[in-house]
Amino acid sequence: MRASRRLLWKLSVIVLLALYSQPSFSEVENCPADAGSSDTGNRREAAELKPPDLRADGVDTDPTPKGPEMNWPGKWELFLKNSGVSAMHAILMPKINKVQFYDATIWRISKIKLPPGVPCHVYDTKTNAIDCWAHSVLVDIETGNIRPLALSTDTWCSSGGLTINGTLVSTGGFQGGGNTARYLSTCDNCGWVEYPTALAARRWYSTQATLPDGSFIVVGGRDALNYEYINQEGVDNKKLYDSQLLRETDDPAENNLYPFVWLNTDGNLFMFANNRSILLNPKTNRVIREFPQLPGGARNYPGSASSALLPIRLDVQSPAVIPADVLICGGARQDAFYRAETKKIYEPALKDCQRISINSKNPVWITEAMPMPRVMSDAVLLPNGEVIIINGVRRGTSGWGNGRDPLFSPIIYAPDKPLGQRFKELAPSPIARVYHSIALALPDGKVLVGGSNTNDGYKFDVMFPTEVRLQKYSPPYLDPALADLRPSIVTTATPKQIRYGERFNIRIHLNQKDVTKENIKVTMSAPPFTTHAVSMNMRLLILGIFDIKREVRDLHQIHAIAPPSGKVAPPGYYLLFVVYNGVPSVGEWIQIV
Repeated sequence: MRASRRLLWKLSVIVLLALYSQPSFSEVENCPADAGSSDTGNRREAAELKPPDLRADGVDTDPTPKGPEMNWPGKWELFLKNSGVSAMHAILMPKINKVQFYDATIWRISKIKLPPGVPCHVYDTKTNAIDCWAHSVLVDIETGNIRPLALSTDTWCSSGGLTINGTLVSTGGFQGGGNTARYLSTCDNCGWVEYPTALAARRWYSTQATLPDGSFIVVGGRDALNYEYINQEGVDNKKLYDSQLLRETDDPAENNLYPFVWLNTDGNLFMFANNRSILLNPKTNRVIREFPQLPGGARNYPGSASSALLPIRLDVQSPAVIPADVLICGGARQDAFYRAETKKIYEPALKDCQRISINSKNPVWITEAMPMPRVMSDAVLLPNGEVIIINGVRRGTSGWGNGRDPLFSPIIYAPDKPLGQRFKELAPSPIARVYHSIALALPDGKVLVGGSNTNDGYKFDVMFPTEVRLQKYSPPYLDPALADLRPSIVTTATPKQIRYGERFNIRIHLNQKDVTKENIKVTMSAPPFTTHAVSMNMRLLILGIFDIKREVRDLHQIHAIAPPSGKVAPPGYYLLFVVYNGVPSVGEWIQIV
């Protein structure tokens, strides 16, 4: 069926272009009159003249501490020569500080065997064929120790997220794994618990998002133009909800797999597929807003742009409508996958970054230019509120062998700087990270980078060999010259749990004279599930601060307030950071209950 769809490409392009210029969703309720307009050009240009953080006269009105300009380009280090599996999917597990990596079971091979005493997986009952390789590992982020885990269902191109208590829930995958929900807890000897009939539809290349109560929605996937909600563990879901957004953005190359799904601060879901986006109410399953179409090309798999919900700034008394901005960077032209897959023509990726304030009265896409075109790069929220965009290629798309010209240099995006000053190119990596790469932020402020497998299996004598090496990248704020600016959280004087709206204290060591609200931020970072250039549930909160008191010598007590509700911060585990002039502390785990 996929082949026949691709044969229709040439006849479909013109029709698609006409279709995409006329977005309409019949289920939209209370939609602004201009929300479906596609003529964003003039309004976007007008918006560029007045960046969100600047007044019309150019005066910066953003209260966020700016800190010193950091010119150190960062540093790369090799963390592990062999992670056991190529890191197609990854998530930092709370409390235990181990990263869960898994790839696909269909290849029946990896670089690490299951440990003694763990039964091999019988994958063909007729022939009793077995697979004794591990396809899931837990890697200690400090020591590099690896614990292989057994999987029986195929996790290839799956999705995931963390429960309130820190358990990883993995959904979907290939073939028999498509309807599966898998659970992995954080105890020392915990293994995967798999439920092969948990989902109502097969989910392959789908997105999982956390809701305000800590439950999950799973959206889209190949030939799954719908969404569903995950029941409690062990209970199968039978109900599907049709998605007109996914139906109307499904072109011959798809370009709407792994849609971007971000929980808005009002409890609704921002959903972006291909080049269009909506706001969905998960309680009524009604579309309550349609946003302007984003021109220029495809942004979802295999177009594979990078996306982030930018840091959510709170205050001691947050407004009724808390602002939220979505960033989408790079991607590919609509027909790029077809041209790479069938003609071996690798078109330049998109170079633009698009940003939209989804709670504004008249939201528009604001265009910025990256230093270089990028596709299938990872966007990672850093603890100081900046975004690092890392991995990927300059030409082509996602898919086996469809990318060319690896991007070795990450870039930093500073959301609070004026337009034209937000990007900076950083130190290059010696390792190409192309299709099936990952990146995620660690508690110490470094970025863990792994994966890269654009091959159908584990292959090492090809243009881009399967990668099992893990690296750590130190961003500019870890410049050794800035070491004295780094706060240290006193763990014994900082709570491990907080409740919504609760006032709480954080004690830090910091030997600086000007430790005030003007140069201190308290941030909370939710660990994302990352795969295929999508970081599901990635979220960074900047908390409101009442006051900061100097105690003894270099000890300071920060009086902060927890997020107001699950709409802003779903319950569960976060990394708590204190940031002084842009330099973050080591993060400490804290749970919203």
